Amino acid sequence: MNEKFYNEIKNILNMARNKVYKMANFAMVEAYWNIGKSIIEEQGGNEKAEYGTGLLKELSKQMTQDFGKGFTVTNLKYMRQFYLMFPNGHALRDELSWTHYRLLIKVENDNAREFYMQEAVKSQWSTRQLERQINSFFYER
Repeated sequence: MNEKFYNEIKNILNMARNKVYKMANFAMVEAYWNIGKSIIEEQGGNEKAEYGTGLLKELSKQMTQDFGKGFTVTNLKYMRQFYLMFPNGHALRDELSWTHYRLLIKVENDNAREFYMQEAVKSQWSTRQLERQINSFFYER
């Protein structure tokens, strides 16, 4: 078999797999944003609700039972914070993973967060690269 031909076929398949992975990853990012939105709405739109901790504990318990690991109270808090920090779901970037967004949530300065988000997309930073840039205060320099 012609090696060039096989490499073309291999490339087509690899591109398709990468596209599927990227689409699935962004679908989960959107799902986590929607979960955060639903939590806020259940709390009456309040950023802090008195019964919020109980709600998250019960939700975590049920979701873990139904969907398995990944829905700890801490992760649900991240999803809630994700919605609060990125209230416009249409502005979410499909180039970024949930791990990218979890790192960005920790950046308190709105301008710095936006800077890191844009740079991560433009420079195609991995999550390790993004974390390194945030921890070295790249925005402040």
